[in-house]
Amino acid sequence: MSRPPEFPRLAPVIPLVTRKREDTNHKAAPLYAELQCLTNFTFLEGASHAAELVAEAKTLGHAAIGIADRNTLAGVVRAHAAAKKQGLRLLVGARLDTTDQDHIGLSLIAYPKHRAAYGALSRLITQGRRAAPKGQCHFTFEEMLPALDGQMMIVLPPQDLNDPLFAPRLKRLSEMFPDHVFLGMHMLARGTDRTRALALKALAIDAGAALVAINDVVMHQPARRPLADVITCIREKIKIIEAGFLLQKGAERYLKDPAEMARLFAVFPEAIANITRFLAACTFSLDQLSYNYPDEPVPQGISQSAHLRELALTGAEQRYPNGVPVKVKAALEKELALIAELKYEGYFLTVNDIVRFARSKGILCQGRGSAANSAVCYCLGVTAVDPATTSLLFERFISTARKEPPDIDVDFEHERREEVIQYIYQRYGREKAALAATVITYRPRSAVREVGKVMGLTEDVTSALSSSVWGSWGKEIDAKEVNQAGLNLSDPHLKRVIELTQELLGFPRHLSQHVGGFVLTRERLDDIVPIGNAAMDDRTFIEWDKDDLDELKILKVDVLALGMLTCIAKSYAMIKAHYGHSYDLATMPKEDPAIYDMLCKADAIGVFQVESRAQMNMLPRMKPRRFYDLVIEVAIVRPGPIQGDMVHP
Repeated sequence: MSRPPEFPRLAPVIPLVTRKREDTNHKAAPLYAELQCLTNFTFLEGASHAAELVAEAKTLGHAAIGIADRNTLAGVVRAHAAAKKQGLRLLVGARLDTTDQDHIGLSLIAYPKHRAAYGALSRLITQGRRAAPKGQCHFTFEEMLPALDGQMMIVLPPQDLNDPLFAPRLKRLSEMFPDHVFLGMHMLARGTDRTRALALKALAIDAGAALVAINDVVMHQPARRPLADVITCIREKIKIIEAGFLLQKGAERYLKDPAEMARLFAVFPEAIANITRFLAACTFSLDQLSYNYPDEPVPQGISQSAHLRELALTGAEQRYPNGVPVKVKAALEKELALIAELKYEGYFLTVNDIVRFARSKGILCQGRGSAANSAVCYCLGVTAVDPATTSLLFERFISTARKEPPDIDVDFEHERREEVIQYIYQRYGREKAALAATVITYRPRSAVREVGKVMGLTEDVTSALSSSVWGSWGKEIDAKEVNQAGLNLSDPHLKRVIELTQELLGFPRHLSQHVGGFVLTRERLDDIVPIGNAAMDDRTFIEWDKDDLDELKILKVDVLALGMLTCIAKSYAMIKAHYGHSYDLATMPKEDPAIYDMLCKADAIGVFQVESRAQMNMLPRMKPRRFYDLVIEVAIVRPGPIQGDMVHP
């Protein structure tokens, strides 16, 4: 009679390695840098944030750290920012998994030596993502080869070293790229490490490749092992008691200190020594990326700056047919000079062109945010806020002191915004224009549901636990709310679920397209960052979000959708049909007392920006009688003023 299967146990929360960190003698240990690290941007596989890996590597005394997520560069900017903060050298790369149909695909880690090699790597990932559904990346071994010129490579051995194609491919790579191909060697306490290492050494000698020590890292510390098991189960859509051999064997895939790695590879010292040669060859850094904004077409013989000036002054004459006010003239000169100094003329010309296209098609649009502080934006027709009637500070929009790029948000009718998006793709081309990404992360409710399901909680307990979380956001699960939901926090299993949920909060779930932030370039965009397919037809987006773009000083143009503009456009059409009057946002009658009478009585249901309960509570107390009163009222009913005890709506 066969024995029933033994279900795996979760690793304890305490670290499995109890050696004190201060016992490590960094000076005595050989130079070591971990070159195989997955972050949590290898979704549902990496169990640590990039910043955690970088900080741990710095603490352990690593000479550098290599971040190589699976077929993606999505997490490298965060690793880059963390490495600069920690003062640790970062190798930017990617793990490339081929998808050959008739046999096991080859996997290797590619680290570009220089800027050109990075561009080739980014284009290869783009090729694979454009050839596959959203979230996947497909390219074959043969398709990968042209992109490997200029890459330092670590070939990852398959589970079965007798795979008939592995040795020939390793040899072919070594012959095509001499001194650039290394064979990765692991020591993960699997029981067969020594035998496997001897076989790898023989393969390396036969192929003419060098050995290199790596640790297949998916977590920064062994205490993260339970979470690694949980996300494995989430990925495989199974419960923890059903996972079996899908879980890690041991908890060895974490960052180890140089002395420990030297001990593990004592019989193969060349695998440690070769890391120095590997690091010396990789000189690329994300600091070498130079963003190139597209050159907007201008009349022959004049510069972009002169053309922007001409458009702004012409627009001013149209806005003020009775003469441009002195205040506006002065504002225009000041703004145009600052725009020229910061070399943002192309950005303003791009926005002007997009707005011009929308108006030519009868699509209502309106710039908002800090762009409303700009006389140039008003004269170009991007916004409808007259600078002659306001005292808005232009430096809130653009300033030499802040050294931040301008951010012009333009709203379009939500039913017709797609026409504008497709115009941008047509004008710049798919290889030079793409939407930014949005990183969808685990929030309390989604994390509770996923972890609870994996850990075997019943549906009613999981629902009660998730209902104890207020809202979709947050960084913690409040114990008081859990108790009020009727759950017992002294129960060890429930306590473990909550601990694991806390660890999962903020982990990326997947990449989605930004609501409308376009990145445009003069040269190929996929030479900077990979581009992939969105779930929506005819949409493509890059792998970096707005925070990553800000970190690398890359501009984006926001092409947003607003349902209220559709309502306003239909209202204008009705007014024209019934009364014969043609209005737009800049010419419609203002300061109608009847409107403010309604607002003072909180009669604002369905009125954009002032329909929330907090706004309707504040309106009768503020009693706005002109538009600027309304501007102030809307501005103060915001999280910042409320949390700072400025107002209590």
